[in-house]
Formats: sequence, structure tokens, C-alpha cells
Amino acid sequence: MGRLQDRITVVTGGATGIGGATAAMYAAEGAVSIIIDYNKTEGEAAAQRIRDTGGRAEFHALDVRSAEQTAQVFERIGTTHGHIDTLVCSAGVLMGAYSGIADLEEEAWDTTIDTNLKGTYLTTKYAAQWLRRAEHSVLLLIASGAGVRGGSSSFAYAASKAGIHGMQYNFASDLSTTRVHVICPGGIATPLKLLNIAQGASARGEDSDAAIKDARKSLGDPAGVAKVLTFLASDDGDYVRGTIFTR
Repeated sequence: MGRLQDRITVVTGGATGIGGATAAMYAAEGAVSIIIDYNKTEGEAAAQRIRDTGGRAEFHALDVRSAEQTAQVFERIGTTHGHIDTLVCSAGVLMGAYSGIADLEEEAWDTTIDTNLKGTYLTTKYAAQWLRRAEHSVLLLIASGAGVRGGSSSFAYAASKAGIHGMQYNFASDLSTTRVHVICPGGIATPLKLLNIAQGASARGEDSDAAIKDARKSLGDPAGVAKVLTFLASDDGDYVRGTIFTR
């Protein structure tokens, strides 16, 4: 029996990075791992890898910026499974990196805010009734040190993550039977982070491949954050409260 045996877990942004590592680890601990992602090809592949190793997984393609899509997907999940034990809001993008405020494009701002912040709002909005139906549900919001402890290469990314951090207090009050945490990872070798490093190197006129290779020496593994998220989703995490920072 795993720590999450037979629990219904949903991970947005679950195809790759922290979300992908978490979805796989949840399944390894006995959960039904429901992967939600914008990228259908990578999402289906992630779910298949879990099934190939004996785990239980399903995939739903979703643009978390769309209220209509989000409502439909969570109605389908809730109707099928009856409740949600754990929801991980991990879907995110980073646009407008290394732009000063005078140069920041409105499209980069809107896309980042709509995906990271509005996406978290919509995901939780339509999952709420199913979280309430679980005996002891957990809501895990992926923010960042950016916007909470310091800045970011992107104004929009920092603002979105600060907003996610702020929403936890309202979520905890509204979803009174759900344990709510914000997780703020540091430097983790996710596709998003590695792309950001490559963009920074290019902006400085440096070799992007060399920059990524060098960065990998100090960046953390997404699986390390997944271990924290697995602990929080389990009964062992019941005495933890509030914001958690990782390396």
C-alpha cells in the first residue's frame, strides 16, 4: 500500500517538469494520477509511461485560461471519480523575460498572468465542489521564490506568482475542509527554467547550450520537489501549514 493508495489526484501542467514528476510519483504511491496539460502529445505520453509501469493514469487536454474548457474537464473528472483528494496547480509559463518595464509587451504580460494566475483561479473554482466531497482534500499551489522572496527575469511571472501566494489565504478560508499550501521552488531544472536560462544567455550574447550545461550543475531535480508534494498530499503532511520553500 502506498501513501496515496486509491486517492484521486489531479495535476495541472502534469506533462513535464515539476508537474510531470509529481504525477508519476503520485501514481507510484498508489494514486489515480490525472494529468492535465495544454500539450496533448506530451500529456498523453506522460500518462502512458505511468500505465506502462503498472500505475493508474489518465490525461485531459486543457488550456487553463479557458473557463469553458476548465468547467467541462472538471465536470468530467468529478462525475467519473466522485471527488478529488489532491489538486496540484502547476500549469505555468514565463514570458517577457529580460524585458524592462518600458519594453514589456502587453501580450507577454497577459499570457503569463492568464495562464499562471487566472489558470489557478479557474482550476480551483471548478475543482472546489469535488475537493469538498473528499474526506480530507489537499490543494497545492505552485508559486516560486520569484514574487514572494525576490524578483524575476519577468515582471509578469513575478506578479503571477505573488498573486498565487496571496490567494492561498482566501482559498483556505473558503475551502475550509481542504488543507491549502503554496509551494515556492527555487532553481529547478524544468523545461521552463532551462528555456529561461537559454534566453538570458542569448540576450547577453553568450552560448545558450553552454549556459544550460553549466546551470544543470546547480539546479535541483524536479523529482525533489515532487517528493515534497507527495509528502504534503499524504496523511504524513497533515501537521504542515502555509507556505513551503524548496531548493
